[in-house]
Amino acid sequence: MRSTTATAYAKAPERRLGPGARTGPVRALVAANARFWPTVAPVVNRELGHWTARVPLLVSDPALRRLASRKLEDERFNSEVAATLATLAPHPTRGAAIQAIVALELLFDYLDGRTELPSADPLGEGERLYAQFTSALSPSGPHEGERESEVPGVGRDAADGPYIRALAERARVLSRGLPAFATVAAIASAATRRCAEAQVRLHATSALGDAQLERWAEGHEQAAVLGWREFTGGCASSVLAAHALLAAAADPATDVQAARRIDDAYLAIGGLITMLDSLVDHGSDTARGEPGFIRLFGQPRELGLSIRALTREALARAREAPHADHHEMTLAGVVAYYTSHPGAREAHARGVVRIVRGELSPTIWPSLAVMVGWRSAKRARRLLVTATSRVKPVAGGPHG
Repeated sequence: MRSTTATAYAKAPERRLGPGARTGPVRALVAANARFWPTVAPVVNRELGHWTARVPLLVSDPALRRLASRKLEDERFNSEVAATLATLAPHPTRGAAIQAIVALELLFDYLDGRTELPSADPLGEGERLYAQFTSALSPSGPHEGERESEVPGVGRDAADGPYIRALAERARVLSRGLPAFATVAAIASAATRRCAEAQVRLHATSALGDAQLERWAEGHEQAAVLGWREFTGGCASSVLAAHALLAAAADPATDVQAARRIDDAYLAIGGLITMLDSLVDHGSDTARGEPGFIRLFGQPRELGLSIRALTREALARAREAPHADHHEMTLAGVVAYYTSHPGAREAHARGVVRIVRGELSPTIWPSLAVMVGWRSAKRARRLLVTATSRVKPVAGGPHG
């Protein structure tokens, strides 16, 4: 089935939107970096250190403890990227926004791994595990009339229950202290709910098939606008929308209309994240016998059409949101990150990479240069560590 987005693109050329030579996103990139390194990165590092130390105390099962520690170590970049959104927050409330964002991201990353474990009831178990995540930004806290200890799957006796609850409580308490949280709460809570539902259903496809995923997606209004697969991808990455809304909640001037536009923009950006992530991981996923998200697209041409249309939609929505240059810069950064991945050079990905970079050119080039440099530096560090580890002291040397 052809995606609704690709069909709309083919039938409505007037919706085509070229980015043009805009300098605003470049200035936003410079400003975000100027704020990130002195005021955001130190807080992120402290938070990651705090939760790394807490894992052995809060997770009693050795296998789950290893999972939590591995997620913290291997996916710390997720928290760093999420926290860049807090560079928009006013300085007095920026620290609280960063801490709430990191706690929510760590909870999401852990639950993402947790729901990949085999289960006899993937939908029910996934819903139970994500209960704390979906209630973290709710105006009413945990599910109405329900104490935390009564939430199945994360009760007091669960091996990782204390860790899940502690992360959720950190996000819950800090978010409620942000000046505009009451304004964004309902929209942010809806973002976490759709994120959890999409994640659970995506992880359940190996046991229950894709039909249940399509039925779920097509029950939502935005699926008719974006296409059910694009909408599903956007939902699966909607933790980013929640982060953007937490950053907006730190600004007392944020109103409901602004919050809705931010959420709309990051739903589309999230769709690109899911699709590009699957694209660059396709080779490794196939080698493991784990078909990724892009399997839902029948032909490479269909995937290319969908990504082109979704990129244009995300760009249009980003430009309609408050602080448009910052969100356009974030979109460019997301695309630069994935299209600089080694998997982006594989034969199946090269055509799509050209398409999505072309849609964001020339805005993407500064972000792409940063990402290529960052990946090169990482690769050089790994080679240096490997070479150093192979050097053995020579007997009889100066210290022999």
